[in-house]
Amino acid sequence: MRRVLQREITVLRHLAVPALVLLLATGSAFAQSGNQDQGKPAANNPADAAKENQRKTDQFVEAAQAINGPAGNPECVWLGRRVVQLIWVDDLDTAFRHVDLYDRFGCPGGHIQAAFRCLTRFGAQIDDKVPNSLRDHVHMCWINPAAQPPQPSPTPTPAAAAGSATPAAVPAGSSPTPAPAATATPQPAASPSPAPK
Repeated sequence: MRRVLQREITVLRHLAVPALVLLLATGSAFAQSGNQDQGKPAANNPADAAKENQRKTDQFVEAAQAINGPAGNPECVWLGRRVVQLIWVDDLDTAFRHVDLYDRFGCPGGHIQAAFRCLTRFGAQIDDKVPNSLRDHVHMCWINPAAQPPQPSPTPTPAAAAGSATPAAVPAGSSPTPAPAATATPQPAASPSPAPK
């Protein structure tokens, strides 16, 4: 009996030492990660947080004023814009979970579709390097799904610009002939129809 007890104690000693080392190592790792978080400065100061909260509130008020119906409700605005943004960044699993919640609040699904269609029209203007570019375009399309990107002004070709700037050369001894004026053909006046008796 005594040998059996001595073997068990020996085995437990061999297992206890590595277990104790592992326990101490993980405990110190947790303590270090906690200290690192406390050492970091806060990312947002209170003034920035207040500005961000005011901006969100202003956007909800703007949406409620611009959109008639449930799509202008704050919960629909918040969830709907998030769904559109998640679809744009190709996070479809998360977007579908948000759509379920969006539907539960009684928000119109067609507004998500219209806002995303609008966002695709502005795709060339969304720049990942510009802060909040995607977020701002999503909000704009949520407020007005019929928005269109500005059309670039047509630039004249060099030949057309040169032609309009200098008159054509006229041979010596001849006079330039004016271009014929466009004449409008008069339309016959409509005769009044007889009144029914």
